[in-house]
Amino acid sequence: MNEIHVQPVANPGYADWQLAKAFHTAASHESQATRLRAEERVRRWTQVARGMADGSLAIGSRTPVRGLPAWVTPEVVRGGFATGDAAAGGPWTAHEAEAAARAGLRTGDRLAVFRYFLTDAGLAELHTMLDTGRYHVAVPEEAALLTIAWLLRAGDRFAALTLLDEIAPYADRLRFLPGPSDTPVPDGSAVHRESVGSLRATLGARRPKPAVEAMNEALTVWNPFADQLLAHWLETVEDGRLDAIRPAGWIERGRELLQRYRRLAAQHTLCTKHHNPRENSAILLAALAEALGDTRAGDVRSAGTRIANGRAARATGPRAAGPRSGIRANVGTRGPARPGLLRHAVDAMVVKRGAPGSPPHAALRARQAEDASTATLHELARVLITRLANLRDDAGLPDTAWLLVPVTDAEAERTGVRAGSPIPDSLRHPVERALSAPVATLVERGIVPSAEVLAELVPQLVAATTALAYHDPALRTLMTAGYGAFAERRSLLLLNLEHQVRLEELPWVRAVSAYRRVSTDTAGNAWEALTELGTLTVRAFPGTIVPNPLLQELGSLARQAGVKAVFTEELAADIFMGTFSAKFLRAAQDAAVLLEGSLYARYYGIDYATIRTIDDVRRERGFAANTSDAFAELCRERAGIDPRGRWWVAANGKVIEQAQILTTHNLAALVYPIGVEPVEGWAEPARGAYRTVCRLVQQIAGNPRSLGTVKDAAYAWRQTLFFLSLCGVEDQFAVIAWMAEETARRPEHTVRRLAPVLAGLRHVFTGGSLDDPAVPNVRRFLGWATDGHWIRDV
Repeated sequence: MNEIHVQPVANPGYADWQLAKAFHTAASHESQATRLRAEERVRRWTQVARGMADGSLAIGSRTPVRGLPAWVTPEVVRGGFATGDAAAGGPWTAHEAEAAARAGLRTGDRLAVFRYFLTDAGLAELHTMLDTGRYHVAVPEEAALLTIAWLLRAGDRFAALTLLDEIAPYADRLRFLPGPSDTPVPDGSAVHRESVGSLRATLGARRPKPAVEAMNEALTVWNPFADQLLAHWLETVEDGRLDAIRPAGWIERGRELLQRYRRLAAQHTLCTKHHNPRENSAILLAALAEALGDTRAGDVRSAGTRIANGRAARATGPRAAGPRSGIRANVGTRGPARPGLLRHAVDAMVVKRGAPGSPPHAALRARQAEDASTATLHELARVLITRLANLRDDAGLPDTAWLLVPVTDAEAERTGVRAGSPIPDSLRHPVERALSAPVATLVERGIVPSAEVLAELVPQLVAATTALAYHDPALRTLMTAGYGAFAERRSLLLLNLEHQVRLEELPWVRAVSAYRRVSTDTAGNAWEALTELGTLTVRAFPGTIVPNPLLQELGSLARQAGVKAVFTEELAADIFMGTFSAKFLRAAQDAAVLLEGSLYARYYGIDYATIRTIDDVRRERGFAANTSDAFAELCRERAGIDPRGRWWVAANGKVIEQAQILTTHNLAALVYPIGVEPVEGWAEPARGAYRTVCRLVQQIAGNPRSLGTVKDAAYAWRQTLFFLSLCGVEDQFAVIAWMAEETARRPEHTVRRLAPVLAGLRHVFTGGSLDDPAVPNVRRFLGWATDGHWIRDV
């Protein structure tokens, strides 16, 4: 092969960089929880760096950890780097400890627990789990012992012993026992983003906001106390003179106010304004302590001392002489040492809010009391947690309406939260994420906002569909649980066209493969799920590349349905090997059946007739899959990349993008041979994809790091063209006219950037070619560039 096939290796500098970032966060972040998470990342990346240095880790291989076979689930960190640990290894778990205690075994001895579950007593426990379905498989390995138990009960001793021989060497290190569950394994008809337990944790993380708590304390405690102080001093006014008289009981009531202050100050410590000697209420309090000769007033006396020292004495100057409250400046001889300061404080309080009991003052305090009684997010979260008290942690919510009603009278009496308080959106959203419903319902309600989130939920649906091929109910449930755990397995960084470990490679899945019966019914169910999921992806997320995890689930359904659809994963430009596996050629040839001569083919200048004739698939030395030199060469030629040039990321990106264009990056496979077709036709997905284009292009302005946004916009444009190509001519004309109107509603810089793109589309639609250099002011919109992207400079 040509020089472009010089193979890159996993970069140890990436691990060092991630380690440095994690270390910085662990050492400097203000949040303790964030620091703790960063410390765990430091541990993992330290293992990665050490393993790459000493050769115990082979990053880029399907078996990255020395001594562990490919089927063992590795612990994987960002970028697909294995740490060297197994996901089923690590610390002793609670359910292992409980099992050991029941069996009278020493805690921490995994091998002893493994052997116990091969005894009659242990197998009886496993059979109970199989019959009830009340277990949870967190990692794929936890399905192994249950599989052995099922095989022995089915009388297949040979398959059970074969499986035992394969996994037993790792029984001292890996966990093969599932955890208990209060609920049976879900059947996949309803899915949820978060469990009730996760929702509880999210709500429990809501903490009181100090500023809000301090404000509420001021409104409910210190403002009423300040009103009482003011009213107490106003009792001494006669003929406009402050402290002219001391009504009967005034001194005793004053002492009670001072005692009450001490109690309040000890109990309510959030608001500290009353400690500020410049605050009017502090002045009134200090003056009262001086007037009564109260030497036990603690910080009341210290406030008075600070006043006497003159820190607030500037308030007694000539500007304070205006008797706006009607209280004259001459204060009685029995008053405090700073009578002008006291008079000024009383005057200011009355002018600002009115005298206590007056209509303006009463209206103000009523509004403030209303504000203070408003429930905080922390209080409302506690109400929701109480409502969830009787629900199981590992389940979702069949309905959320009952949980989101306003606070009831009974709850108000029990919690002190005002009755009728509504649940705000900031708490409604996490509750909605726990809704358990068909995936289409979650998409429709906005609970699944992206294709990436959809990919997280689909394994629950695919697991149940896959397991339908197993006729025994207990085995079907076990395979459902095992598939769900396998779907959580993180992808490894792989080189040399290696493929990720597949479900059927797991020893316990292989052991029961003879009991899998594919029938017309099971294939039909898989096809129905496949078309539903494909249609949902196209309708809900037009303009978005189908993420690799979702492709894996679509591929699984296609195999079960007997549909020969070819899906091609998104490749990473930084580890691109310079060629493509043969499935990329097959995907492009399948796309040719659908798109030859179409608007899509004309816009991108694709000669699908030639692609259909390529037939050079062979196994290239050093690669784990068949390749096609002709297809790789075609992609390089279309990208304008010299095969004799140096290897670099941007050049690789351009080559990969051409492969995505030729294959349509899985869109054609959804339409043919799967048969996806939205009931409203293809015009609406085309409009939806173009809205995504506009939104992304709008984000380019002022963004110095916009290359990723440019690539996403170009990918959305490709989706737009694909959907538009499936429309009839009249619909194409209408959508292209709509595009101009939609663009005109955007900011001027967006209109300017998209003008040559739309001009190029109109030129091709009317029979022109974008490969004609004589046509001015038109552009073929691609995402990758090696010399700066034109759309950023427009």
